[in-house]
Amino acid sequence: MSSRTSHATLRYTSLRASIFLGCLLLALLLGHFGVIPVGGASGVIFLVLVAGLVSAPISYVVLSRQRDAMSEQIAGKVGGLRDRTAQRIAARNAEEDAADDAARAAVARQD
Repeated sequence: MSSRTSHATLRYTSLRASIFLGCLLLALLLGHFGVIPVGGASGVIFLVLVAGLVSAPISYVVLSRQRDAMSEQIAGKVGGLRDRTAQRIAARNAEEDAADDAARAAVARQD
């Protein structure tokens, strides 16, 4: 695994959170100075929702390379897990087949 993809999920998540927090800070400042009219606790919730809606498309465009690296990292781990699982299943099946063949051979010798 290359250094580019070794911490891809952490890198993407931290950048995504940073973009959201930047949008939230901007929304809070706009709300504070009255550019976005808000009031009370529901106003803060509204600003959080606005920050989420604004940060989502920004993250989609800006973080496409990091998202691809994260996807590559996850796919590699899942592929490796799938291969190891298939090998374990094949080994267990071979053990069961060998035990079954030995039991059949023992029965055949008794007859």
